[in-house]
Amino acid sequence: TAETSPPDAGAAEPVLARAGCLKGLADAVNVTDAAGARAHMSALGAAAVLAQAGIEPVLQLTVRDRNRMALQGDLLAAAALGIPNILCLHGDDPAAGDQPETKPVYDIDSRELMRTARRMRDEGTFPSGRPIEPRPALFIGAADTPCDPTPDWKPDGLLAKVAAGADFVQTQYCFDTGLLRRYLARLADHGILERLFVIVGIGPIASARSARWMNENLFGVHIPEAIVRRLEGARDEGAEGRRICIELLQELSEIDGVGGAHLMAPRQEEAIAEVIAESGLLARRPAA
Repeated sequence: TAETSPPDAGAAEPVLARAGCLKGLADAVNVTDAAGARAHMSALGAAAVLAQAGIEPVLQLTVRDRNRMALQGDLLAAAALGIPNILCLHGDDPAAGDQPETKPVYDIDSRELMRTARRMRDEGTFPSGRPIEPRPALFIGAADTPCDPTPDWKPDGLLAKVAAGADFVQTQYCFDTGLLRRYLARLADHGILERLFVIVGIGPIASARSARWMNENLFGVHIPEAIVRRLEGARDEGAEGRRICIELLQELSEIDGVGGAHLMAPRQEEAIAEVIAESGLLARRPAA
């Protein structure tokens, strides 16, 4: 999977101008929901544009901006518009955005949104018990942050998301494959890998400066010093960042328990498309 941000535009063309390069390369494309607590075209609208263009979307839904009724309406609208995948998120704090006076909603949390989506899909009812016909076809996702587990660590948070209805998780950036292997082993010990797909976040790093910024400012992100030094020593840091991403993508494809990779790089959809194409992974797939 890849990721795109809706544009600041009132037309469909800018959505496709930004994300169209991913068609035929990414299996699905996440559409962020006011990331950074900044308003853009709605995620639902941008996801519908992608679906109409033959690009399968993953609709990010935050509980920050809408109450439970609005979220339930968006779940039904997503299914009706050909958007089968949803990623249930908390949402960035409005205080960090460019309209800090915004009032957050948080009527329910992300786990309750997963439970609601599962009930609407599996039971065909709203939480009130009122029937839905036809019921929405939804593939329910959650977010995750890999960690280096201590001997007594248990994946309680992820287990709760599985219990709430998560079918897959997409993780925060994880550039340390040793840490990832240890984390996945612990998830396997608790039976999680048998119950959902783990899609690991990586991306083409633009520069060593970007890598250091990510380490300092993004929660749960650790880019190993060896990668930072490799970027610093490169003649073209952007090209080296893409090469590193290709190598990681190829390595992830060989790790047991990895269901896929999620490539993120704000407004660098073309770099993501290049990484996927040059990884050679698509050519290794059996013909449909």
